[in-house]
Parts: sequence; structure tokens; C-alpha cells
Amino acid sequence: MGLYTRFVSGCLFPLQERLKHHDTVAVRRALERSQWSTPAELQALQVDRLRRLLTLAGAHVPHYRDLFRDLGFDPTQVRSLEALRRLPRTSKADIRAAGDRWRSEQARGLARFNTGGSSGEPLIFYIGHERVSHDVAAKWRATRWWGVDIGDPETVVWGSPIEVGSQDRIKALRDRLMRTALLPAFEMSEARLDGFIDAIRRQRPRMLFGYPSALSLIAQHARQRGQGMDDLGIRVAFVTSERLYDEQRALISSVFGCPVANGYGGRDAGFIAHECPSGGLHLTAEDVIVELLDEAGEPVAPGQTGEIVVTHLATPDFPFIRYRTGDMGVQSGRTCACGRGLPVLDEVQGRSTDFVIAQDGTVMHGLALIYVLRDLPGVAAFKIVQHTRDHTEVTVVPGDGWLPAHRQTIERGVRARLGAGVKVEVELVERIPPERSGKFRYIVSHAR
Repeated sequence: MGLYTRFVSGCLFPLQERLKHHDTVAVRRALERSQWSTPAELQALQVDRLRRLLTLAGAHVPHYRDLFRDLGFDPTQVRSLEALRRLPRTSKADIRAAGDRWRSEQARGLARFNTGGSSGEPLIFYIGHERVSHDVAAKWRATRWWGVDIGDPETVVWGSPIEVGSQDRIKALRDRLMRTALLPAFEMSEARLDGFIDAIRRQRPRMLFGYPSALSLIAQHARQRGQGMDDLGIRVAFVTSERLYDEQRALISSVFGCPVANGYGGRDAGFIAHECPSGGLHLTAEDVIVELLDEAGEPVAPGQTGEIVVTHLATPDFPFIRYRTGDMGVQSGRTCACGRGLPVLDEVQGRSTDFVIAQDGTVMHGLALIYVLRDLPGVAAFKIVQHTRDHTEVTVVPGDGWLPAHRQTIERGVRARLGAGVKVEVELVERIPPERSGKFRYIVSHAR
């Protein structure tokens, strides 16, 4: 670690967090100790923190005060994680309907956030100092797993209007001091991609951070230009906020000459899991309780796919208790070779809207359709939208090698998976814009 990085991570960043009334440094140190705890010790910690969260919610959050009274639920008597199953799951619609009743009467200085709405259900919510401290500390801990730290040069390819729209002088100065360079992921045109490659080469970052789709697009463009990017000393590429596909991981790793570290979470649910160098996608168990549930709300068997439902233990000001992420995942109970006691999430399969439904009602992951296009010559980019079980639209950006016959190949491939009677529309376009957040979604299903 260089002297300047030591100054930033040991002095400048802690000073910033202290001025913001955040306990980030102390929390990170505690997390770096607890990651080596046994599963039983971590579960005991979860129970203690769950009892505290539910007790505070029952005392100071009007929605939960009424709910606990109606259920006859005493949060002070919580002695196991199974107590959560007495409480209903929480949806975005529940939080929107409750309005200010979801906020603690003791909350002060909350920051307003919103989800990007890529699922069709945007949510406005609030975060307090405790939640921010724990989320930042969890991300910081995972960063240090890879031999990099706050203060090392970092290139961030991101697209949220909140980040991109707030580049005022103070934030710009902070980014320069922290050696963070932001590249907006809203428009990934060829000219922009040339500029991104040049910017990365000038900065010579130690780490990259961004959407898998954005980093893989930059990597693909660099390869097409014949521009090497593996001589910059990049130690790791952190990706998050979208499903990471195997071919994206391989492309990013090959072009930038570094491993790819996957992360899973969201603005609302928090930093749920981070990948370690041994390949385990570790849950932030000290802060987050994860349940994998079926449609009826019952736990799925180990190794089976279930909806990821999250209780964030650092949210007394605006509780996220049994919050339905809409994402699907798998957990087998395996341990990681790194030796950490943190549980491993085997797979994050994407949002429930990343699954498609055939005409006969069969539910399958969108990969079934992605494979139809992914290896087809001349397909530079694509997006699949299933409007109904009987109507699917495929948008394609044609590239070198595209043939008119490919249209029929796509139609046949989609019908082979969804049903012979499905109407398949293939539209050729010059570019496919990302979501408003800057993310890109290959599959969107509105079918029920």
C-alpha cells in the first residue's frame, strides 16, 4: 500500500466519516474481526441484533407498533431467527402505502433515496447514519479482501442520476483527493467508449467498479480496437447491480488482466454479499439476514431456487424487515475455502422479471432465450421483452456478420422455447439505451 493510500484510508476518509457522524471505521474494524467467527457465533450475533431492531421498530415505528400489537408479537422475547417467520413479508407497495408511518418517530437527519424503478416499482425510502455506516463498512471490508483500499486510484463506471447529477465542486474535490474517477454509463456510444478507454489508460487505476454490462462493453471495444488494457496494473474489477454472466466475467478479466469480484445488493436492501478471492459470494451476515423463500413464503430446501428476502439489521430509522427484493437465489450451505465463517450465497439468478413463462406455463430463466442470440454472428447487442405469454419482442443491434436469415433463426429459437404459437417480433435498431439508472437488462418479462 502506497503512502498516499495509507493517508487516505487511515486519515482523510475516517475524518470525512467522522464529520458526517458515521461510525464507519469502528464498524469496519468490528466486521474484520467477526468475519472469522463460527457460523454459530454469527447467528447468535444476528439474533441479538434482530431483537434490538424489532424492539426499536415496535416502540418507535407506527406501522410496526400496530402490526406487533395486532399479532400479539413481543419483540423483546425474540430468541431465534425463526421468530421472523411470524411477521409478514414486506413489499415496495407496503412501504409506499404506509408513507410516514414506516419512519421511526426518533429518526433525525435521514437521507432520502429512491430505487431506479427497473422493476416497474420505484420506491422512495430513507436511510439513517447507522445504516450508512454499516453499508459503507461492509463494502470497505470487501474491498480490502482484494489487496486494494480506499485511496487507491479507482475508475467508476456508473449511471445513477444521483451520483452523476451531484458532481458539484465539493464532491469533485473529494473524488480527486480519494483518487476516484467517474465515467457516466448513460451513453455508451463508440465515441464515448474511445474516450473511456483513453481515460482509464491515463488514470492507471488499481481497481475498477461498475455494472458488468458497462465494463464488458468497454472491454469488448478495447479488444476490437486492438488496445491492450492488461498493462495498467489493475488489481481487481468490482461489479454489481446486474447479473454477472460467465462470458462477461471472462471478457473483463481477459482484457483488463485482473480478477472480477462480484457483488450483490441494492440501494434499498443494502450490501448483501461480496465475492472473496477464493470465489465465495459471502453474505454480510453481521448486518443482513437472508431468507430464500418460495411463492407461499416458505423456506426452500438447500440448493433450491428461492426469492431473496432480506432483513437489514442496521435500519431502526426506516426498517427493512423481511423485505422482498424480487431477486432469485440459491444457497446450499457450503463453506468457502477462505476460512471465513460468513455464509455463502451460491448463486444470484437475477430478478423474478428475468424469468420468462412459456405458453404452457413453464417458468424458465431468461438465459434460455439469451442463448438463442448470444452466439449468433452479427449480433452486436440485444434485448428481449416478453410482453405476454403470447408476445415477445426482440431488439437487435446488427453488427458485422449479420444476415437477413438471422431474423428467422431468432424467431424459431424463441418459439422453440416459449411455444410454437408465440408472436415473435424482431426489430433492428442502431443502439439499445440502458435503463434510466444506467443499468442494462437483457431480459424483461411482464408475463404472468
